[in-house]
Amino acid sequence: MMRRLALVTFLAAIASPVTASPRFEPVDGPISSHVYAGGWEHFVGGGVAVLDCNADDRPDLFLAGGETPAQLMVNKGKMIFAPQPLSDSPETAPLTGVTGAYPIDLDADGVLDLFVMRSGPNVALRGQGDCRFEKATAALGLPDNGNAWTTAFTAWWARAAARPTLAVGNYVDRADPEGPFGTCDDNAILTPVDQGWQTQPLTPGHCPLSMLAARDARGQLSLRLSNDRHYYVRGGSEQLWDIAKQRFLGSADGYEPPRLWGMGIASRDLDGDGRDEVMLTSMGDQNLRLAREGGYVTAPFSMGTSAHRPHIGEDGRPSTGWHAQFGDIDNDGRADLFISKGNVDQMPGMAMQDPNSLLMQQPDGTFSDHSFAAGVASTARGRGAALADLDGDGRLDLVVVNRRAGAELYRNVTPDAGHWLSVELHQPGGNSRAVGARVRVHATGWSEEQEITIGGGHAGGQAGPLHFGLGDVTNVKITVVWPDGAETRHAPAGVNRRITLRR
Repeated sequence: MMRRLALVTFLAAIASPVTASPRFEPVDGPISSHVYAGGWEHFVGGGVAVLDCNADDRPDLFLAGGETPAQLMVNKGKMIFAPQPLSDSPETAPLTGVTGAYPIDLDADGVLDLFVMRSGPNVALRGQGDCRFEKATAALGLPDNGNAWTTAFTAWWARAAARPTLAVGNYVDRADPEGPFGTCDDNAILTPVDQGWQTQPLTPGHCPLSMLAARDARGQLSLRLSNDRHYYVRGGSEQLWDIAKQRFLGSADGYEPPRLWGMGIASRDLDGDGRDEVMLTSMGDQNLRLAREGGYVTAPFSMGTSAHRPHIGEDGRPSTGWHAQFGDIDNDGRADLFISKGNVDQMPGMAMQDPNSLLMQQPDGTFSDHSFAAGVASTARGRGAALADLDGDGRLDLVVVNRRAGAELYRNVTPDAGHWLSVELHQPGGNSRAVGARVRVHATGWSEEQEITIGGGHAGGQAGPLHFGLGDVTNVKITVVWPDGAETRHAPAGVNRRITLRR
Protein backbone atom coordinates (compact mmCIF):
# COMPACT_ATOMS: atom_id res chain seq x y z
CA MET A 1 0.00 0.00 0.00
CA MET A 2 2.82 2.43 0.83
CA ARG A 3 4.36 1.78 -2.60
CA ARG A 4 1.03 2.59 -4.25
CA LEU A 5 0.58 5.84 -2.32
CA ALA A 6 4.15 6.86 -3.09
CA LEU A 7 3.52 6.38 -6.80
CA VAL A 8 0.29 8.38 -6.73
CA THR A 9 1.94 11.15 -4.73
CA PHE A 10 4.83 11.31 -7.22
CA LEU A 11 2.51 11.57 -10.22
CA ALA A 12 0.25 14.11 -8.53
CA ALA A 13 3.17 16.31 -7.58
CA ILE A 14 4.29 16.52 -11.20
CA ALA A 15 0.93 16.80 -12.98
CA SER A 16 -1.54 18.26 -10.54
CA PRO A 17 -0.62 21.37 -8.56
CA VAL A 18 -4.20 22.56 -9.17
CA THR A 19 -6.01 22.77 -5.81
CA ALA A 20 -9.53 23.82 -6.81
CA SER A 21 -12.44 23.25 -4.46
CA PRO A 22 -15.33 21.42 -6.18
CA ARG A 23 -18.52 23.45 -6.60
CA PHE A 24 -21.86 22.59 -8.20
CA GLU A 25 -24.98 24.67 -8.61
CA PRO A 26 -28.47 23.17 -9.02
CA VAL A 27 -30.23 23.75 -12.32
CA ASP A 28 -34.03 23.98 -12.39
CA GLY A 29 -36.03 22.78 -15.34
CA PRO A 30 -38.17 19.91 -16.65
CA ILE A 31 -35.72 17.32 -15.33
CA SER A 32 -36.67 18.31 -11.77
CA SER A 33 -40.23 17.09 -12.34
CA HIS A 34 -39.18 13.60 -13.42
CA VAL A 35 -39.67 10.98 -10.69
CA TYR A 36 -38.64 7.33 -10.50
CA ALA A 37 -41.63 5.75 -8.77
CA GLY A 38 -43.35 2.45 -8.07
CA GLY A 39 -43.68 -0.45 -5.66
CA TRP A 40 -41.14 -3.06 -4.63
CA GLU A 41 -40.21 -3.83 -8.25
CA HIS A 42 -38.83 -0.30 -8.41
CA PHE A 43 -37.06 -0.21 -5.08
CA VAL A 44 -33.99 -0.81 -7.29
CA GLY A 45 -33.13 0.63 -10.69
CA GLY A 46 -33.75 4.20 -11.72
CA GLY A 47 -30.90 4.64 -14.16
CA VAL A 48 -30.04 7.37 -16.65
CA ALA A 49 -28.50 6.84 -20.10
CA VAL A 50 -26.31 9.57 -21.59
CA LEU A 51 -25.92 9.76 -25.38
CA ASP A 52 -25.81 12.28 -28.21
CA CYS A 53 -28.90 11.20 -30.11
CA ASN A 54 -28.99 14.04 -32.67
CA ALA A 55 -25.28 14.45 -33.52
CA ASP A 56 -25.01 18.02 -32.21
CA ASP A 57 -22.12 17.22 -29.82
CA ARG A 58 -24.38 17.81 -26.81
CA PRO A 59 -25.16 14.85 -24.51
CA ASP A 60 -28.86 14.02 -24.20
CA LEU A 61 -30.50 12.05 -21.37
CA PHE A 62 -32.91 9.11 -21.13
CA LEU A 63 -34.29 8.72 -17.60
CA ALA A 64 -35.98 5.60 -16.22
CA GLY A 65 -39.35 6.21 -14.61
CA GLY A 66 -40.47 2.93 -13.04
CA GLU A 67 -44.27 3.02 -12.94
CA THR A 68 -44.17 6.50 -14.47
CA PRO A 69 -43.10 6.85 -18.14
CA ALA A 70 -39.43 6.96 -18.98
CA GLN A 71 -38.40 10.34 -20.35
CA LEU A 72 -36.06 11.48 -23.11
CA MET A 73 -34.52 14.89 -22.38
CA VAL A 74 -32.87 16.64 -25.33
CA ASN A 75 -29.96 18.97 -24.60
CA LYS A 76 -30.61 22.43 -26.03
CA GLY A 77 -27.36 23.88 -24.72
CA LYS A 78 -26.50 25.98 -21.66
CA MET A 79 -27.86 23.23 -19.37
CA ILE A 80 -31.35 23.54 -20.82
CA PHE A 81 -33.09 20.18 -21.40
CA ALA A 82 -36.43 19.75 -23.14
CA PRO A 83 -38.63 16.64 -22.90
CA GLN A 84 -39.26 15.01 -26.26
CA PRO A 85 -41.34 11.97 -27.24
CA LEU A 86 -39.30 8.99 -28.35
CA SER A 87 -41.16 8.86 -31.63
CA ASP A 88 -44.16 10.21 -33.50
CA SER A 89 -45.30 6.62 -34.03
CA PRO A 90 -48.10 5.31 -31.78
CA GLU A 91 -46.19 2.02 -31.62
CA THR A 92 -43.57 3.77 -29.51
CA ALA A 93 -45.94 4.81 -26.77
CA PRO A 94 -44.56 6.05 -23.43
CA LEU A 95 -42.58 3.26 -21.80
CA THR A 96 -43.41 2.27 -18.23
CA GLY A 97 -41.82 -0.38 -16.05
CA VAL A 98 -38.38 0.88 -17.08
CA THR A 99 -35.58 0.21 -14.58
CA GLY A 100 -32.76 1.64 -16.68
CA ALA A 101 -31.10 1.86 -20.09
CA TYR A 102 -27.73 1.74 -21.82
CA PRO A 103 -26.78 3.37 -25.15
CA ILE A 104 -25.34 0.92 -27.68
CA ASP A 105 -25.21 0.40 -31.45
CA LEU A 106 -27.11 -2.87 -31.69
CA ASP A 107 -27.49 -3.08 -35.48
CA ALA A 108 -24.07 -1.82 -36.61
CA ASP A 109 -25.50 1.14 -38.53
CA GLY A 110 -23.39 3.72 -36.72
CA VAL A 111 -26.39 5.27 -34.94
CA LEU A 112 -26.78 4.75 -31.21
CA ASP A 113 -29.71 2.68 -29.99
CA LEU A 114 -30.98 2.09 -26.45
CA PHE A 115 -31.22 -1.23 -24.64
CA VAL A 116 -34.05 -0.55 -22.22
CA MET A 117 -34.32 -2.73 -19.12
CA ARG A 118 -37.74 -3.29 -17.65
CA SER A 119 -39.69 -5.11 -15.02
CA GLY A 120 -41.24 -7.14 -17.81
CA PRO A 121 -40.18 -7.54 -21.45
CA ASN A 122 -37.06 -5.55 -22.28
CA VAL A 123 -37.19 -3.20 -25.27
CA ALA A 124 -34.67 -2.30 -27.96
CA LEU A 125 -35.14 1.26 -29.17
CA ARG A 126 -33.49 1.70 -32.56
CA GLY A 127 -32.02 5.15 -33.10
CA GLN A 128 -33.21 6.95 -36.22
CA GLY A 129 -31.39 10.23 -35.78
CA ASP A 130 -32.68 13.56 -34.47
CA CYS A 131 -33.37 11.88 -31.12
CA ARG A 132 -36.13 9.72 -32.64
CA PHE A 133 -36.40 6.03 -31.79
CA GLU A 134 -38.54 3.09 -32.82
CA LYS A 135 -39.33 -0.10 -30.97
CA ALA A 136 -37.30 -2.78 -32.75
CA THR A 137 -36.92 -5.66 -30.28
CA ALA A 138 -38.42 -8.28 -32.62
CA ALA A 139 -37.10 -6.65 -35.79
CA LEU A 140 -33.54 -6.86 -34.49
CA GLY A 141 -34.02 -10.47 -33.42
CA LEU A 142 -33.53 -9.90 -29.70
CA PRO A 143 -34.92 -12.84 -27.70
CA ASP A 144 -37.97 -12.19 -25.58
CA ASN A 145 -37.01 -12.19 -21.91
CA GLY A 146 -40.64 -12.78 -20.99
CA ASN A 147 -41.67 -11.34 -17.68
CA ALA A 148 -38.19 -11.28 -16.17
CA TRP A 149 -37.16 -8.40 -13.94
CA THR A 150 -34.03 -7.01 -15.59
CA THR A 151 -31.76 -4.85 -13.46
CA ALA A 152 -28.28 -5.16 -15.03
CA PHE A 153 -26.72 -5.01 -18.49
CA THR A 154 -23.35 -4.93 -20.22
CA ALA A 155 -21.97 -5.66 -23.68
CA TRP A 156 -18.78 -6.31 -25.61
CA TRP A 157 -17.69 -7.10 -29.17
CA ALA A 158 -15.99 -10.37 -29.99
CA ARG A 159 -13.09 -9.88 -32.40
CA ALA A 160 -14.29 -9.11 -35.93
CA ALA A 161 -17.95 -9.32 -34.84
CA ALA A 162 -20.29 -6.81 -36.45
CA ARG A 163 -22.73 -6.83 -33.55
CA PRO A 164 -22.19 -6.99 -29.80
CA THR A 165 -22.51 -9.82 -27.35
CA LEU A 166 -24.97 -8.83 -24.63
CA ALA A 167 -25.20 -9.87 -20.98
CA VAL A 168 -28.57 -9.40 -19.30
CA GLY A 169 -28.89 -9.59 -15.52
CA ASN A 170 -32.21 -10.55 -13.96
CA TYR A 171 -33.19 -9.98 -10.35
CA VAL A 172 -35.74 -11.97 -8.30
CA ASP A 173 -37.89 -14.54 -10.11
CA ARG A 174 -41.30 -13.15 -9.29
CA ALA A 175 -43.04 -16.31 -10.53
CA ASP A 176 -41.33 -18.55 -7.97
CA PRO A 177 -43.87 -19.34 -5.21
CA GLU A 178 -41.02 -19.87 -2.74
CA GLY A 179 -39.75 -16.31 -3.24
CA PRO A 180 -38.56 -13.74 -2.97
CA PHE A 181 -35.60 -14.78 -0.79
CA GLY A 182 -33.31 -17.30 -2.40
CA THR A 183 -35.15 -17.17 -5.73
CA CYS A 184 -32.77 -15.21 -7.92
CA ASP A 185 -33.57 -15.58 -11.61
CA ASP A 186 -31.19 -16.84 -14.31
CA ASN A 187 -29.07 -14.34 -16.21
CA ALA A 188 -28.38 -14.62 -19.94
CA ILE A 189 -25.63 -14.18 -22.50
CA LEU A 190 -26.97 -13.14 -25.91
CA THR A 191 -24.55 -14.03 -28.71
CA PRO A 192 -25.05 -12.54 -32.21
CA VAL A 193 -26.00 -15.01 -34.94
CA ASP A 194 -27.14 -14.53 -38.54
CA GLN A 195 -30.66 -13.66 -37.47
CA GLY A 196 -30.52 -11.77 -34.22
CA TRP A 197 -29.07 -13.22 -31.02
CA GLN A 198 -28.92 -16.65 -29.44
CA THR A 199 -29.58 -17.04 -25.69
CA GLN A 200 -27.24 -18.89 -23.34
CA PRO A 201 -28.35 -19.10 -19.69
CA LEU A 202 -25.76 -17.80 -17.24
CA THR A 203 -26.22 -19.65 -13.99
CA PRO A 204 -26.22 -19.60 -11.08
CA GLY A 205 -27.87 -16.22 -10.77
CA HIS A 206 -27.41 -14.25 -7.55
CA CYS A 207 -29.63 -11.20 -8.26
CA PRO A 208 -27.29 -8.75 -10.02
CA LEU A 209 -27.86 -5.01 -9.81
CA SER A 210 -24.88 -4.18 -12.01
CA MET A 211 -22.72 -5.93 -14.62
CA LEU A 212 -19.55 -4.80 -16.37
CA ALA A 213 -17.50 -6.39 -19.13
CA ALA A 214 -13.95 -5.05 -18.88
CA ARG A 215 -10.35 -6.16 -18.48
CA ASP A 216 -9.73 -7.62 -15.04
CA ALA A 217 -6.57 -7.63 -12.92
CA ARG A 218 -5.12 -10.37 -15.16
CA GLY A 219 -5.57 -8.19 -18.22
CA GLN A 220 -8.27 -10.53 -19.54
CA LEU A 221 -11.76 -9.55 -20.64
CA SER A 222 -14.19 -10.71 -17.96
CA LEU A 223 -17.79 -10.20 -16.97
CA ARG A 224 -18.24 -8.85 -13.44
CA LEU A 225 -21.58 -9.24 -11.66
CA SER A 226 -22.40 -7.31 -8.50
CA ASN A 227 -25.14 -9.18 -6.67
CA ASP A 228 -27.62 -8.28 -3.95
CA ARG A 229 -27.13 -10.45 -0.87
CA HIS A 230 -30.53 -9.36 0.37
CA TYR A 231 -32.06 -11.94 -1.97
CA TYR A 232 -29.38 -14.53 -2.61
CA VAL A 233 -29.14 -14.81 1.21
CA ARG A 234 -26.61 -17.66 1.22
CA GLY A 235 -24.54 -19.61 -1.27
CA GLY A 236 -23.93 -16.56 -3.42
CA SER A 237 -21.31 -13.84 -3.87
CA GLU A 238 -19.97 -11.34 -6.34
CA GLN A 239 -19.13 -13.14 -9.59
CA LEU A 240 -16.41 -12.91 -12.24
CA TRP A 241 -17.01 -14.82 -15.48
CA ASP A 242 -14.07 -15.43 -17.82
CA ILE A 243 -15.40 -14.52 -21.26
CA ALA A 244 -12.78 -16.45 -23.22
CA LYS A 245 -13.02 -19.62 -21.10
CA GLN A 246 -16.80 -19.34 -20.60
CA ARG A 247 -16.70 -20.09 -16.87
CA PHE A 248 -16.86 -18.43 -13.49
CA LEU A 249 -13.56 -17.77 -11.73
CA GLY A 250 -12.98 -18.90 -8.16
CA SER A 251 -10.37 -19.67 -5.54
CA ALA A 252 -8.40 -21.91 -7.87
CA ASP A 253 -7.95 -18.91 -10.15
CA GLY A 254 -6.87 -16.62 -7.34
CA TYR A 255 -10.26 -14.89 -7.22
CA GLU A 256 -11.83 -14.68 -3.77
CA PRO A 257 -15.24 -13.04 -4.29
CA PRO A 258 -16.63 -10.75 -1.61
CA ARG A 259 -20.21 -11.14 -0.38
CA LEU A 260 -22.12 -7.91 -0.13
CA TRP A 261 -25.38 -6.15 -0.93
CA GLY A 262 -24.06 -5.23 -4.37
CA MET A 263 -25.70 -2.26 -6.09
CA GLY A 264 -23.28 -0.71 -8.59
CA ILE A 265 -19.86 -0.98 -10.24
CA ALA A 266 -17.28 1.65 -11.21
CA SER A 267 -13.77 1.03 -12.51
CA ARG A 268 -10.69 3.21 -13.04
CA ASP A 269 -6.93 2.77 -12.94
CA LEU A 270 -6.03 4.81 -9.86
CA ASP A 271 -2.32 4.03 -9.54
CA GLY A 272 -1.08 4.03 -13.13
CA ASP A 273 -0.21 0.33 -13.34
CA GLY A 274 -2.54 -0.41 -16.27
CA ARG A 275 -5.01 -2.36 -14.14
CA ASP A 276 -8.36 -0.89 -13.14
CA GLU A 277 -9.43 -0.71 -9.53
CA VAL A 278 -13.10 -1.62 -9.01
CA MET A 279 -15.61 0.09 -6.73
CA LEU A 280 -18.57 -2.02 -5.60
CA THR A 281 -21.36 -0.08 -3.89
CA SER A 282 -23.37 -1.74 -1.15
CA MET A 283 -25.44 -1.32 1.97
CA GLY A 284 -22.86 -0.43 4.60
CA ASP A 285 -19.26 -0.27 3.38
CA GLN A 286 -18.56 0.64 -0.21
CA ASN A 287 -15.97 -1.91 -1.30
CA LEU A 288 -13.03 -0.60 -3.34
CA ARG A 289 -11.06 -3.50 -4.82
CA LEU A 290 -7.44 -2.67 -5.57
CA ALA A 291 -6.11 -4.52 -8.60
CA ARG A 292 -2.91 -6.45 -8.04
CA GLU A 293 -1.08 -8.87 -10.27
CA GLY A 294 -3.52 -11.72 -10.74
CA GLY A 295 -6.17 -10.58 -8.30
CA TYR A 296 -7.76 -8.00 -6.02
CA VAL A 297 -7.44 -6.86 -2.42
CA THR A 298 -9.84 -4.69 -0.44
CA ALA A 299 -8.71 -1.10 0.02
CA PRO A 300 -7.85 -0.23 3.62
CA PHE A 301 -10.23 1.93 5.61
CA SER A 302 -7.59 4.66 5.75
CA MET A 303 -7.98 5.22 1.99
CA GLY A 304 -11.30 6.95 2.69
CA THR A 305 -13.47 5.16 0.13
CA SER A 306 -15.74 3.11 2.41
CA ALA A 307 -18.36 5.91 2.65
CA HIS A 308 -20.14 3.63 5.11
CA ARG A 309 -22.22 6.15 7.06
CA PRO A 310 -23.78 9.56 6.39
CA HIS A 311 -21.09 12.22 6.64
CA ILE A 312 -23.51 14.99 7.67
CA GLY A 313 -26.61 15.08 9.86
CA GLU A 314 -27.53 13.03 12.89
CA ASP A 315 -28.46 9.70 11.30
CA GLY A 316 -25.60 7.35 12.17
CA ARG A 317 -27.04 4.20 10.62
CA PRO A 318 -25.21 2.59 7.67
CA SER A 319 -25.42 4.13 4.21
CA THR A 320 -26.85 2.54 1.06
CA GLY A 321 -24.73 3.19 -2.02
CA TRP A 322 -26.12 2.87 -5.58
CA HIS A 323 -24.57 4.41 -8.69
CA ALA A 324 -20.81 4.89 -8.56
CA GLN A 325 -18.70 6.70 -11.14
CA PHE A 326 -15.11 7.89 -11.29
CA GLY A 327 -14.43 11.26 -12.89
CA ASP A 328 -12.02 14.16 -12.47
CA ILE A 329 -14.30 16.81 -10.98
CA ASP A 330 -11.68 19.57 -10.64
CA ASN A 331 -9.46 18.52 -13.58
CA ASP A 332 -6.40 18.12 -11.38
CA GLY A 333 -5.30 14.88 -13.04
CA ARG A 334 -6.66 12.64 -10.27
CA ALA A 335 -9.87 10.63 -10.62
CA ASP A 336 -12.53 11.46 -8.03
CA LEU A 337 -15.59 9.35 -7.16
CA PHE A 338 -19.30 10.13 -6.94
CA ILE A 339 -21.69 7.71 -5.17
CA SER A 340 -25.45 8.25 -5.16
CA LYS A 341 -27.07 7.16 -1.91
CA GLY A 342 -30.48 6.57 -0.44
CA ASN A 343 -32.52 4.13 1.60
CA VAL A 344 -34.09 1.31 -0.42
CA ASP A 345 -37.41 2.65 0.83
CA GLN A 346 -38.15 2.29 4.54
CA MET A 347 -35.44 -0.12 5.75
CA PRO A 348 -35.15 0.72 9.45
CA GLY A 349 -31.62 -0.61 9.87
CA MET A 350 -30.21 1.80 7.27
CA ALA A 351 -29.89 5.57 7.26
CA MET A 352 -32.96 7.45 6.10
CA GLN A 353 -31.16 10.78 5.72
CA ASP A 354 -28.34 9.48 3.54
CA PRO A 355 -26.58 12.19 1.50
CA ASN A 356 -24.71 11.42 -1.70
CA SER A 357 -20.93 11.18 -1.45
CA LEU A 358 -18.44 13.11 -3.58
CA LEU A 359 -15.04 11.65 -2.74
CA MET A 360 -12.18 13.84 -3.97
CA GLN A 361 -8.84 12.16 -4.48
CA GLN A 362 -6.01 13.80 -2.57
CA PRO A 363 -2.35 14.06 -3.64
CA ASP A 364 -1.44 11.07 -1.43
CA GLY A 365 -4.04 8.82 -3.12
CA THR A 366 -6.57 8.92 -0.27
CA PHE A 367 -10.11 10.27 -0.67
CA SER A 368 -12.15 12.76 1.36
CA ASP A 369 -15.84 13.65 1.17
CA HIS A 370 -16.64 17.08 -0.26
CA SER A 371 -20.28 16.57 -1.19
CA PHE A 372 -21.74 19.07 1.28
CA ALA A 373 -19.28 21.84 0.43
CA ALA A 374 -19.68 21.07 -3.27
CA GLY A 375 -23.49 21.32 -3.04
CA VAL A 376 -24.46 17.77 -4.05
CA ALA A 377 -25.23 16.22 -0.64
CA SER A 378 -28.90 15.64 -1.43
CA THR A 379 -30.76 13.38 0.98
CA ALA A 380 -33.35 12.24 -1.58
CA ARG A 381 -33.34 8.49 -2.26
CA GLY A 382 -30.64 8.55 -4.94
CA ARG A 383 -30.49 5.79 -7.57
CA GLY A 384 -28.92 6.14 -11.01
CA ALA A 385 -26.65 9.04 -11.88
CA ALA A 386 -24.16 10.30 -14.43
CA LEU A 387 -21.10 12.51 -14.49
CA ALA A 388 -20.82 14.07 -17.95
CA ASP A 389 -19.84 17.39 -19.49
CA LEU A 390 -23.34 18.51 -20.38
CA ASP A 391 -22.53 22.11 -21.33
CA GLY A 392 -19.22 21.63 -23.11
CA ASP A 393 -17.11 23.74 -20.76
CA GLY A 394 -14.70 20.94 -19.85
CA ARG A 395 -16.07 20.32 -16.35
CA LEU A 396 -18.10 17.22 -15.48
CA ASP A 397 -21.68 18.04 -14.56
CA LEU A 398 -24.02 15.74 -12.63
CA VAL A 399 -27.52 14.31 -12.99
CA VAL A 400 -29.13 12.09 -10.32
CA VAL A 401 -32.36 10.09 -10.59
CA ASN A 402 -34.23 9.76 -7.29
CA ARG A 403 -36.85 7.33 -6.05
CA ARG A 404 -40.13 9.06 -5.22
CA ALA A 405 -38.51 12.48 -5.66
CA GLY A 406 -37.60 14.72 -8.57
CA ALA A 407 -34.40 14.13 -10.50
CA GLU A 408 -31.57 16.59 -9.85
CA LEU A 409 -29.34 18.39 -12.33
CA TYR A 410 -26.14 20.15 -11.26
CA ARG A 411 -23.76 22.37 -13.23
CA ASN A 412 -20.09 22.04 -12.31
CA VAL A 413 -18.89 25.57 -11.56
CA THR A 414 -15.63 24.60 -9.85
CA PRO A 415 -13.39 27.70 -9.94
CA ASP A 416 -9.75 27.44 -11.00
CA ALA A 417 -10.18 23.93 -12.39
CA GLY A 418 -7.28 22.47 -14.33
CA HIS A 419 -6.84 21.80 -18.02
CA TRP A 420 -8.73 18.98 -19.69
CA LEU A 421 -9.07 16.91 -22.83
CA SER A 422 -12.06 14.99 -24.18
CA VAL A 423 -11.25 12.03 -26.43
CA GLU A 424 -13.65 10.13 -28.68
CA LEU A 425 -12.75 7.15 -30.86
CA HIS A 426 -14.22 5.94 -34.13
CA GLN A 427 -13.25 2.96 -36.26
CA PRO A 428 -14.71 1.07 -39.24
CA GLY A 429 -17.10 -1.84 -38.68
CA GLY A 430 -19.89 -2.62 -36.30
CA ASN A 431 -17.95 -1.63 -33.20
CA SER A 432 -17.69 1.90 -34.53
CA ARG A 433 -17.10 3.50 -31.11
CA ALA A 434 -14.25 1.12 -30.27
CA VAL A 435 -15.74 -0.45 -27.15
CA GLY A 436 -12.89 -2.33 -25.45
CA ALA A 437 -10.19 0.15 -26.46
CA ARG A 438 -7.89 1.68 -23.86
CA VAL A 439 -6.89 5.32 -24.14
CA ARG A 440 -3.83 6.69 -22.36
CA VAL A 441 -3.19 10.44 -22.16
CA HIS A 442 0.35 11.11 -20.99
CA ALA A 443 3.05 13.72 -20.52
CA THR A 444 6.48 13.65 -18.94
CA GLY A 445 6.12 11.95 -15.56
CA TRP A 446 2.32 11.67 -15.70
CA SER A 447 -0.36 9.57 -17.37
CA GLU A 448 -4.05 8.67 -17.10
CA GLU A 449 -5.67 5.66 -18.75
CA GLN A 450 -9.30 4.70 -19.33
CA GLU A 451 -11.13 1.84 -21.04
CA ILE A 452 -14.21 2.30 -23.21
CA THR A 453 -16.94 0.05 -21.81
CA ILE A 454 -20.70 -0.45 -21.83
CA GLY A 455 -22.22 -1.36 -18.46
CA GLY A 456 -21.50 -0.74 -14.81
CA GLY A 457 -22.93 2.08 -12.74
CA HIS A 458 -26.42 1.38 -11.48
CA ALA A 459 -29.00 0.78 -14.24
CA GLY A 460 -27.50 3.27 -16.70
CA GLY A 461 -24.38 4.30 -18.56
CA GLN A 462 -22.91 6.55 -21.22
CA ALA A 463 -21.74 6.57 -24.82
CA GLY A 464 -19.52 9.54 -25.51
CA PRO A 465 -16.01 10.92 -25.24
CA LEU A 466 -13.67 10.03 -22.37
CA HIS A 467 -12.90 12.97 -20.10
CA PHE A 468 -9.33 13.51 -18.85
CA GLY A 469 -8.36 16.14 -16.29
CA LEU A 470 -4.80 17.36 -16.85
CA GLY A 471 -3.95 19.69 -13.97
CA ASP A 472 -1.34 22.17 -15.24
CA VAL A 473 -0.25 19.94 -18.13
CA THR A 474 -0.70 21.61 -21.52
CA ASN A 475 1.30 19.36 -23.85
CA VAL A 476 0.16 15.74 -24.00
CA LYS A 477 0.35 12.69 -26.18
CA ILE A 478 -2.28 9.99 -26.62
CA THR A 479 -1.74 6.27 -27.01
CA VAL A 480 -4.71 4.16 -28.09
CA VAL A 481 -4.80 0.38 -27.88
CA TRP A 482 -7.72 -0.51 -30.14
CA PRO A 483 -10.02 -3.45 -29.41
CA ASP A 484 -8.02 -5.79 -31.68
CA GLY A 485 -4.74 -4.90 -29.94
CA ALA A 486 -3.39 -2.52 -32.60
CA GLU A 487 -1.71 0.56 -31.13
CA THR A 488 -1.68 4.11 -32.47
CA ARG A 489 -0.05 7.26 -31.14
CA HIS A 490 -1.26 10.81 -31.48
CA ALA A 491 0.01 14.28 -30.61
CA PRO A 492 -2.97 16.64 -30.30
CA ALA A 493 -2.42 20.33 -30.88
CA GLY A 494 -3.39 21.89 -27.58
CA VAL A 495 -5.73 20.97 -24.75
CA ASN A 496 -9.04 22.20 -23.30
CA ARG A 497 -10.97 20.79 -26.22
CA ARG A 498 -12.72 17.74 -27.58
CA ILE A 499 -10.94 15.64 -30.18
CA THR A 500 -12.03 12.66 -32.27
CA LEU A 501 -9.47 10.04 -33.28
CA ARG A 502 -10.40 7.96 -36.31
CA ARG A 503 -8.64 4.76 -37.08
